[in-house]
Amino acid sequence: MTLRVRLSLLYGLLCALALMIVGLVSYTASVREQYLALDRLLVVSARIVENGIRTYGRSYALETDTLGPTKDGIVMVMRSYSPKGELMYVSASDPGLRPSRPQDPLEHPAEPAYLKVLPFPLLQATVPTTRNSAFGIMTYEGQRWRRYVIQVIKQGRTVGYVEALSPLGRLDEGSLRMARMLLNIVLLSTLAVLLIGWWVAGAALRPVARLTEAARAIADSRDLGRRVQTSGNRDELGRLATIFNRMLGSLEEAWKSQQRFVGDASHELRAPLTVMSGNLELLRRHPHLGDAERQEMLGEIERETGRMTRLVEDLLLLARSDAGVKLRRAPVNVNEVVLEAVRDARKLTTDHAFEVLLPDRPVTVPAERDRLKQLLLILLDNAVKYSPAASPLTVRLSAGAGETTLRVTDQGSGISVEDLPHIFERFYRADPARQRDLGGAGLGLSIAEWIAQQMDAHLYVEKTGPNGTTFALNFSGQPAGSAEPVSSATA
Repeated sequence: MTLRVRLSLLYGLLCALALMIVGLVSYTASVREQYLALDRLLVVSARIVENGIRTYGRSYALETDTLGPTKDGIVMVMRSYSPKGELMYVSASDPGLRPSRPQDPLEHPAEPAYLKVLPFPLLQATVPTTRNSAFGIMTYEGQRWRRYVIQVIKQGRTVGYVEALSPLGRLDEGSLRMARMLLNIVLLSTLAVLLIGWWVAGAALRPVARLTEAARAIADSRDLGRRVQTSGNRDELGRLATIFNRMLGSLEEAWKSQQRFVGDASHELRAPLTVMSGNLELLRRHPHLGDAERQEMLGEIERETGRMTRLVEDLLLLARSDAGVKLRRAPVNVNEVVLEAVRDARKLTTDHAFEVLLPDRPVTVPAERDRLKQLLLILLDNAVKYSPAASPLTVRLSAGAGETTLRVTDQGSGISVEDLPHIFERFYRADPARQRDLGGAGLGLSIAEWIAQQMDAHLYVEKTGPNGTTFALNFSGQPAGSAEPVSSATA
């Protein structure tokens, strides 16, 4: 069952329920009032006759012409009985009702007359009666008659009975007609609401249909460049369409990034494999090469093997980051890690001097020691590659004001404005030709940024320009030590 059908049925059921409740309350109140009005008229009429008999011994109301109905269409029959219950006087409007015991209603009062046509009365109500009066019901020629009997008491003894009667056929039939009309109104209104609900649900769900069609088209064509047409409304569905388009944009960007990643990784792996296969082919075809040439080829194969190994390790590390693998953090002495990383970086170059500025007290941050060292080596390796020969490289660790910051500064030509937003992207190269000459694959800063995120730190370019670039690694909310520097000879 579709959502549109469910919404339409829900609208219809709610409307039917509301109409039934309102109609039932209105019907009950209207019908009950009509029957109670008749009861009140019977009481008033019977009291007039009772007063006449008790005062004068007879009542002229019994002799009044009541052959026709009242202005409300009510037919009234008046009868009086002797103390023994014998019929004495009957009004002219009597259609020939059989005599009955006037004591029966007094001994067994009848329930309200409207209960026959109101099977579920919300609130029962009755016309008050006295101790010597009661209502009853009798049937004549298939029609119910409502009767009200008063025991006439004078000076402590019963002098007779007065009975007022009125047929209920008109009220019973009118009540049933009203019930049928109410039922028809509920059914027709429910049908109308179903049709209106179908139309309203279709209009309301039209943006959802567009989303569904767009999703189906994207799934069939794999074209993530498609977008859902939005109407500009700021309602829930309008915001859903906007967010859906943003999601498509993110998916398209992720897909392109993945394609670029796969292409770049394939290219990077192809280069060393090509060199290795070429050298191996030369060795196979020329088994009598001299030792110098053979050693040169084997050395090149060894270098390319190491390069490919590092690239595969970097790719595996990035795959771990994509899989959501978390680093196991523990308190790490940053001073010691900096000194170790600088000692290893000295092996990468003999043309650069390193200046290390550390606090006089150990600085500890929650991190994984090996990964923190790897991050620092990536920054130092970049600094070595992009700094002129004989230029100094500075590593500064500062702690204070509740945060710890590690900075690596080189003396290179800086990063251009166009390249700055992309330097942490995978396989991105500001200068592809130069980068390949330097042996890089464009993964180092991506790995460094992931390591920083895993340690709840922030890696960013603090400054860049013709006089050099400074990368900063900031640990917020970490314990701080004194920031007085020591000699670079410590490294």
